[in-house]
Amino acid sequence: MEEWVGSLWHRFITRQSVDEFTSAQVSLVEVKRSVGVLFRALGGEPGKRIEAATPRVYQQRRRLIQQIAGTCLQTCVAWQDDESLRLPPTIAVFPTVELNRSLYLWLTALAAHQKQPFKHWAWDNQQLVQQLLVNYSGLNSLYQQLLKALLPLRPPIDHLPAAEAALERAVQAALQVPGSIDTFPRCDVAPQPIPLWLYPSAKLPFCQPLPQESPTETNTSSVSQCQQLAARKRAERINDANERDGLLLFRLENLFSWTEYSHLNRCSDEGDDDQAKRVADDLNCLAIAQQQPTRSAQLRVDLDLPAASQDDIPIGDGILLPEWDYRRQQLVPNQCRIQPMLPKLAKAAALPKKLVRTANTLRAHFERLRTLRYWQRHLPQGEELDLTAWLDFYIETQHAQSPEQGCYQSYRRQQRDLCCLLLADISMSTDAYLQQDGRVIDVIQDSLLLFGEALQAVRDPFAMYGFSSVKRQQVRLLMLKNFQEQYNHQVRGRVLALQPGYYTRMGAAIRQMTKVLAAQPESKRLLLLISDGKPNDIDHYEGRFGIEDTREAIREAKRQQIKPFCITIDQQAADYLSYIFGVDGFTVIRQPTQLPHQLPQLYQQLTG
Repeated sequence: MEEWVGSLWHRFITRQSVDEFTSAQVSLVEVKRSVGVLFRALGGEPGKRIEAATPRVYQQRRRLIQQIAGTCLQTCVAWQDDESLRLPPTIAVFPTVELNRSLYLWLTALAAHQKQPFKHWAWDNQQLVQQLLVNYSGLNSLYQQLLKALLPLRPPIDHLPAAEAALERAVQAALQVPGSIDTFPRCDVAPQPIPLWLYPSAKLPFCQPLPQESPTETNTSSVSQCQQLAARKRAERINDANERDGLLLFRLENLFSWTEYSHLNRCSDEGDDDQAKRVADDLNCLAIAQQQPTRSAQLRVDLDLPAASQDDIPIGDGILLPEWDYRRQQLVPNQCRIQPMLPKLAKAAALPKKLVRTANTLRAHFERLRTLRYWQRHLPQGEELDLTAWLDFYIETQHAQSPEQGCYQSYRRQQRDLCCLLLADISMSTDAYLQQDGRVIDVIQDSLLLFGEALQAVRDPFAMYGFSSVKRQQVRLLMLKNFQEQYNHQVRGRVLALQPGYYTRMGAAIRQMTKVLAAQPESKRLLLLISDGKPNDIDHYEGRFGIEDTREAIREAKRQQIKPFCITIDQQAADYLSYIFGVDGFTVIRQPTQLPHQLPQLYQQLTG
């Protein structure tokens, strides 16, 4: 009963303390697509992500009911950094849905116009608003509409203390006439949040894996849609020194006597991942400490890379490749090392029985595509009359005398002039299970085998490789079949010997595959990439750095007349693959188990 009454009081006092119009609330999920289009259309950096901002501590004056309820200690504001644009996950500042949606668009336009970090928050925001209204005069009506609705919601100046009243008066004047206020009075508390302005970056510390930790790769393809805008937490590093010295106070009567002691194995109940996530969501700041490493932990790190006797077979000393640094907008030479390898445990094997029936169907279908049939036009004689050529000849003879030309067409056959290279991502995330249908790596193996059967039937030159990475000096490239090899039992054995690798340094692998494809004599060259996640590694190759490097590698391939195309099972891939490959350069497989059947069909569509 007491808990029930307490919960009713908590809900009541919380609702009374909220100053927002929850009935007119607009979420970032609803406007994310239009916000992204507007941000890039107005000159915002195309590589930035649109993400939800986390609440930050904001020391403002709170009303008595807010102090009783314990609310308004934190607030969500709009800000951006080099990686992303952070907008509030929900906006309910104004009493109408249209105004709240317009506020999202205004903040997006303001962020797209900001090119330099804030030096003085109030001055820079005034100049930013002023320049935006000058450059895009059509936004004047939107700004005035938002300002007219915002001013009545600001704190009444007559009811504030002198210092806060002076600051609020300056803020309102700066909002009404941007650029008119040069001096803002000092005050012990911050003004009420200004939703029409951007805020400085939160300057999150970048927490890299500790040397003693065994990093793991996150499988982003399993994230549900409700977690797409999950905001990242603030983080801080703390010292976790074990202070052994000090006074310990305890009651001796709490100690068990020998007769009271019972030797029972009370196992600790470790919470599941969902419980850990709920705990993390309740925390405002995640503290990360570096503890003293144990020998077993150090041993596990050493075992991350297998010994040379157990590892795959390296071929050569490696190949040095450049890497794109988007901050400097240039390629850094000799930044990555590609290590070609062969699967060590590969043995010649026949096609698995479960794939034989599907393989026979694909062979029969692709054998009909061995040659292309087309109409050869403008012939002096042929099977049919070429109406286009005849009309051209007729029109020309009406105005001037022209020599007689061929007005017939004939059906001819031509051999296919194309080759394909299939590059498979075999990072450690492929070790994840797809419910009861096996692992991701098993689906990739089946896809490679059926792809080989189909292309062997159509007789198109093709090659197959797999890749993973451990930092920039260990980009492992597994050779399954090169262009000179025949597709046989030895190649099938290599595919069946594939095992999940490490991380996904995608840019370096694509650059090496571009070199291999560029050396082929065919006029049409296709680079197919199978992946289950975004580019990442345990060094700096994370977030925007990996995305920008992969995008630059794709641009390099296109400049060499190579057509790249990505096939992914990551359901959130559209957020970043459209930027890397283009809107028509990728496809998302909704059911990963259908990848083996859809891969040959996609190849047929891409090659006509």
